[in-house]
Amino acid sequence: MPTSPIPPADSQSSEPTGFARLRSRLRLLYHGQSPKAVRFQAIVLVVDLAIIAFFIASPLLRDSSSFLWIDYSIAAILAIDLLARGLASTHPLRWLHQLPVIVDIFILITLLAPAWLFNLGFLRILRLWTLTRSGTVWRPLEKRGLADYREPIQATINLLVFLFVVTGFVYTAFAQRDSGISGYVDALYFTVTTMTTTGFGDIVLPGTFGKLVSIIVMIIGISLFVRLAQLIFRPNKITFPCPQCGLSRHEPDAVHCKACGHLLKIPDSGDN
Repeated sequence: MPTSPIPPADSQSSEPTGFARLRSRLRLLYHGQSPKAVRFQAIVLVVDLAIIAFFIASPLLRDSSSFLWIDYSIAAILAIDLLARGLASTHPLRWLHQLPVIVDIFILITLLAPAWLFNLGFLRILRLWTLTRSGTVWRPLEKRGLADYREPIQATINLLVFLFVVTGFVYTAFAQRDSGISGYVDALYFTVTTMTTTGFGDIVLPGTFGKLVSIIVMIIGISLFVRLAQLIFRPNKITFPCPQCGLSRHEPDAVHCKACGHLLKIPDSGDN
């Protein structure tokens, strides 16, 4: 008696679902190197920089009739971007626990509740810091052979982020009090003069809390300035590919490669 043929396995079961295809497409756009992906990443970077510009100008635009409309529009853009990045991640739960992602989620909350959390709005500038945690900013530099400038650029960005975070905090906490700060520009002026330890004395934060804030700003500010100066005038590492393993970043006085132990012969300019 002839046996009935075994039905072929369902060919559809091995095909990716629409959700899997969406994740794969987003992964290629956010992390790929194709011309299409590069254009997409460039657009995302421009949008991010525009959002950061809005965050910096937020204290000046708060009374504008269009402020809330722009605020909620940026919230929608940031929410879509976070969702897309999460789907593009290989391990979404692990991605969700990363500090830059947590900061972005907090920024999104301040955008969704600007009236309740406006006093924390100065932390939105941290978006500039989270942006530098991704490869979107650095890939164009690496393609143009400018990878050596990554550390000075990162140090400059860290300094700017600290500057605007402190400015926003000072403006939020001390404006319209006995401090001489009547506007955002006054807060920025005070922050710059304090960070550089110039201290003209025409604007002084009142009370013990104000003095403590000034001390913290001076200590951290001058540390960031010194760090930036070191990276500009004496980089911590130099580019010299190891002939054995290819590691390209080494300390200026390195004798052996820290990855494979191969003897290095880094040219010495004789300045030290």
